[in-house]
Amino acid sequence: MQNTILGLDLFHATSFNELLLRFAINSSVILVIVRLLYYPIARRKDYLFSFTLVSTLVFLLCYLLESVELQLGFAFGMFAIFGILRFRTNQIPIKEMTYLFVLIGISVINALAGDTFSFIELVFTNLVIIIIVYGLEKLWLQQNEFSQTIIYDHLDLLVPEKRQELIEDLRKKTGLEINRFEIRRINYTTRRARIVIYYRDLTAPSGDESQNTG
Repeated sequence: MQNTILGLDLFHATSFNELLLRFAINSSVILVIVRLLYYPIARRKDYLFSFTLVSTLVFLLCYLLESVELQLGFAFGMFAIFGILRFRTNQIPIKEMTYLFVLIGISVINALAGDTFSFIELVFTNLVIIIIVYGLEKLWLQQNEFSQTIIYDHLDLLVPEKRQELIEDLRKKTGLEINRFEIRRINYTTRRARIVIYYRDLTAPSGDESQNTG
């Protein structure tokens, strides 16, 4: 009976079971952070797609290449590549870059944690990361913060040196106490920009709604 295919062993029960266990842990943690913590606030399906695929790919690369002595520095060097590229077609906000780093870090840990670490230690490490992300996102930073998408047509204010002027103009036009904002898209043809504003208002409805302002 042939036990190899194209020079590869057909099946290793022990290593395959370990792969399934580690993959299940990693996928569960990624699901909690990306789908349950990040997405309900950001509502960005494009980043949801990217985060899930990047973290899964990094995990599988690290795990499957461990047999060829993949070094931890090389694994984190993969993040440096992503940082340099920054998905040049669309600049990633600093918060999304942080999430990407967290997810890559988790995937590297789950893939390369050696025999010196117990299963309980691995689970504990993942839970600590989840708890920290939850505490920052849900308890500390959110604090009844709502978001709303608006269409803005004063492009002359969309420059770093006029950031405060832009915030004041947005506050004046929307009547909301705006804490921060994100410029999602600028259309120079129509001279309009899509901006997500973040504000705290106990009487305001939650969600991500669209509004025109000029």
